[in-house]
Amino acid sequence: MWCRFPGHAMAWLCLLMVLLGSCSLSSSSHVHDFKPPRYNISLDLPPKLRWEPVLKHYNSTYLREVFTYITNIIVPKWVHAVIRPLAELDLEHLVHEPYAGEIRGISRALGMSAGDILLVNFCYEATAFCTSIIAQDEKGNIYHGRNLDYSFGGLLRNLTTDLDFVKDGQIAYTGTTFLGYVGLWTGQSPYKFTVSGDQRGNGKWWENAISAFLKRSSPVSWLMRDALNDAKDFQSATLQLSRTPIIAEVYYIMAGTMPREGVIISRDRSGPADIWPLDPIHGEWFHVETNYDHWTTPPPHDDRRTPANKAMNATGQANINLDTLYKVLSVNPVLNPTTLYTTVMSAAFPEKYTTRVRNEN
Repeated sequence: MWCRFPGHAMAWLCLLMVLLGSCSLSSSSHVHDFKPPRYNISLDLPPKLRWEPVLKHYNSTYLREVFTYITNIIVPKWVHAVIRPLAELDLEHLVHEPYAGEIRGISRALGMSAGDILLVNFCYEATAFCTSIIAQDEKGNIYHGRNLDYSFGGLLRNLTTDLDFVKDGQIAYTGTTFLGYVGLWTGQSPYKFTVSGDQRGNGKWWENAISAFLKRSSPVSWLMRDALNDAKDFQSATLQLSRTPIIAEVYYIMAGTMPREGVIISRDRSGPADIWPLDPIHGEWFHVETNYDHWTTPPPHDDRRTPANKAMNATGQANINLDTLYKVLSVNPVLNPTTLYTTVMSAAFPEKYTTRVRNEN
């Protein structure tokens, strides 16, 4: 399930470890969990300029080496051959705004081609495994937490950041992502809803995804960001995330601000395969989603669902809050060596949005 590093990767890793020392975070970050840096992205700026203030905090050589390494390991050579020239010639036809402009701006700031940055975004779409939990306490408050597990977490811990997307001086939405990645797997629209995405299915991902992308379907994390930007409330976000064509199957896990506003949407590329709402009246005060359909049994080699369910039941509805939810997400193997970060959030209390980058040991 998890990506393996081939033998020739050792030379790259040695180089990256040397470069790591020049990154903006201190070396103590590798020993303990830590809060990632938090930056503003101004939606009032043209897309090509939005990421420059953030990228200035990082060593561009290190970023180029990490991006090149990851794309060379993950992306098939034929995808390189298809995407790179297309992106250079006609990125705006392939990618809708603001993402085309943001990708061009990142590529210019780092001295890389737009095709390379687009490939980086495809890499992150393809290889994320996760655990997400939504829950309602006895007073009707809704909580949402997630672990993002990623095979290259050792390289990305120092590139993880919380971002406040600001428009007209106000936070329009908040998300957690990696440098170079314009999509969001985790996000919050204040006083409206929270959302996380968990990968669904494997199979011939690249063939299907590239085909869908060339037909103008949306990457799953870009649709999440679109919903955070556009949706007026929990219900409209649910419809947008259920109906919009996407390039790969995914689980969208959503929580609102009112009692019973919680749902897990199991997505096919063309629409919903299943919609699973919270139902506290009938005892379903929480739902756990990993990377398997909730109506099936997860494989024994990757059963994070059962320990999470046990921990939630042991916590109890009367005691669930953001702190206890974080503890559930820290139970082995819900928390595991590939867990990159944990975020807990509640749209009704947007100031409590908290991310911790997890210790890789």
